[in-house]
Amino acid sequence: MILNNHTMQVKLNFTEVQNFDTKELSIYKSLRENAFSADNSFIADSPKVVNKLLEGAVEVKSILATSEYYEEFEELLLPKKIPTLYFATKEMMQNIVGHKIHHNVMMHAIRPKENTLETLGEQIIMLDEITSTQNIGSIARSAAALGVDSYVVPKQGPHPYARRAMRVSMGYTGKLKIHTYDDIITTIQTLQTLGYRVFAAEVTEDATMLSQVEVPQKWILLMGHEGKGISQDILNVCDEVVSIEMQEGVKSFNVAVAASIMMYQFKNRV
Repeated sequence: MILNNHTMQVKLNFTEVQNFDTKELSIYKSLRENAFSADNSFIADSPKVVNKLLEGAVEVKSILATSEYYEEFEELLLPKKIPTLYFATKEMMQNIVGHKIHHNVMMHAIRPKENTLETLGEQIIMLDEITSTQNIGSIARSAAALGVDSYVVPKQGPHPYARRAMRVSMGYTGKLKIHTYDDIITTIQTLQTLGYRVFAAEVTEDATMLSQVEVPQKWILLMGHEGKGISQDILNVCDEVVSIEMQEGVKSFNVAVAASIMMYQFKNRV
């Protein structure tokens, strides 16, 4: 049952929720990580993530939150003219997600329209078959922090707007130009025709050490699968392979850590 609109002590109009067995609220129960609906909906949660997204131009469909959230962030919400603001207790929100939560807000929004390859920035972080949603979010946060404003990811993997990826990114995914591709080799070749030099992050005998790499103005840093790395077929179409100098006996970094180190070096060597 959803009660009629009420007005809190604050100036926001909200709809009080007594249970979630309604069509309007089904989105909060049905969306899990990569289960996007036909309109590219996504669910974000936690005040830091939701508020960071609200600072941008994301299209918001509704917010589900406690009275404490609405009271604390009234000034942020008032000018946004969000269609529906649902109010519920934290206990009710925990019932919908199926586990104890440590935040008091969820948001239903629409992913921004994807960028074409031609509209991406001069520095791009690109992923090949990354399987961890947490790594997707961590790399997005590092890219935003370091000023690498474009993110190219495969369609078959976790999306940067997946709920857990958004949480790990702290909402900074919203600052990035995102493109998802079907075929990695075709995409790399297209980007090369647009003037990018493609660097593959991999450990090979002929790899350039990170401290020695010469970085052009337009570059792409390609990160591989957490376990398998980048296949030889893909390495063959890249312009250069780059490795991070490591101590003997240490095979590799976590992919998100490696991406952060390499993006920092690339940004400071242009």
